[in-house]
Amino acid sequence: MPRKNCGIWYEVHPTPVKGEDGKNLLYVRPKSGMKVTMKQLEEYCERTYAMRYGELSRAFDIFIRAAGRFLAEGYRIDTPIGSFAPRLSLTKQVTDADAVKDRDVKLDGVEYNPGKLWNEAMKKWHDGFRRYHNTDTQEMMADKDKLEQKMRECIQRNNGFITAGRFARFTGLTLYSSRKQLNEWTKGDHPKLQKTRMGKEHIYTEI
Repeated sequence: MPRKNCGIWYEVHPTPVKGEDGKNLLYVRPKSGMKVTMKQLEEYCERTYAMRYGELSRAFDIFIRAAGRFLAEGYRIDTPIGSFAPRLSLTKQVTDADAVKDRDVKLDGVEYNPGKLWNEAMKKWHDGFRRYHNTDTQEMMADKDKLEQKMRECIQRNNGFITAGRFARFTGLTLYSSRKQLNEWTKGDHPKLQKTRMGKEHIYTEI
């Protein structure tokens, strides 16, 4: 049988929830690192569909500006790539409908519903799945000495500091497990790391 060389790469990871056998239930996700930038997408469309480079970016830019106006007015927008609608929420807990004031309502983002469109679009190309044998998260998290060694190697390679994302990529851990472990090293009477807010993320440095 020929070796399978196409299809979606996937990883297997444990969840915090226990199954009937007492072990952690598992979930699957696409292999980490599978990413296409806007530049790469533009280049692909230029080669494959004879689009001028930058045309797709300009279309996105115009769509965001135009759709943003209608969403801001409360409209739902149906498009070939799915539907968009403004998402509202209350700034506080209220149980009496008559007590809700205009100032209590806030814009909380945009809801996106792709419908069946993407499933239909992917069927044309989809050819099954391929398992990527990623790091065993539970096994690595259990070996604290090895994990600490990995942490120091990662810090050394990243000019004296790391983030949860960099540590996850370096070790193969999930972002959740990476962040959880880094935070553990910042606690206790003898912490190994110091956590500092920088912009939108936290950096970790050795103490």
